[in-house]
Amino acid sequence: MNQPSEIEQFNQLFAKYQNRFIHFAYSYVRDRTIAEDFVMESFMYYWEHKGTLAKDSNIPAYILVTIKNKALNYLHHIEIVDTACVRIKTHSQWELDTRISRLEACNPEELFSKEIKELVQKTLDRLPIQTRKIFIESRVNNKSHKEIAQMYALSTKTVEFHISKALKTLRVSLKDYLSVFLLFL
Repeated sequence: MNQPSEIEQFNQLFAKYQNRFIHFAYSYVRDRTIAEDFVMESFMYYWEHKGTLAKDSNIPAYILVTIKNKALNYLHHIEIVDTACVRIKTHSQWELDTRISRLEACNPEELFSKEIKELVQKTLDRLPIQTRKIFIESRVNNKSHKEIAQMYALSTKTVEFHISKALKTLRVSLKDYLSVFLLFL
């Protein structure tokens, strides 16, 4: 009686254990395709390394250990990916929360107010001294044109000229903010 060839023995081994090994791998990896791949790869690994095994080796156990190691490596990889995803999600959530809280805390009126005050001050600093003083007396100290004219020994028309000049300069400096003012009104 003829002894079965190595290929026939392999085919018999494969036919006998394939479904059991797939079921074993699937019970851990929960993906049929991956389980089938691990079983096929493990049988191929056995076939490539059969010459290095002792004659009395338990071949099904050898293949099953290979499947087990592939499944463990796969699950460790999934664990690493999941941990990284959790960290990324946590970081993304923190970043989103930070942006939300910064935006909620943002008061556009204060931002514009500070910018506008700085811009007004710079513009006033560039005005001629007399024009600046007259404008401040009128708009900050609420003095009438007549009172300012008496303070500086000027005509009311001259006071009006200086105030108009200051207002025109301020309008030019603040032209980008005029549309914003309209929104807030």
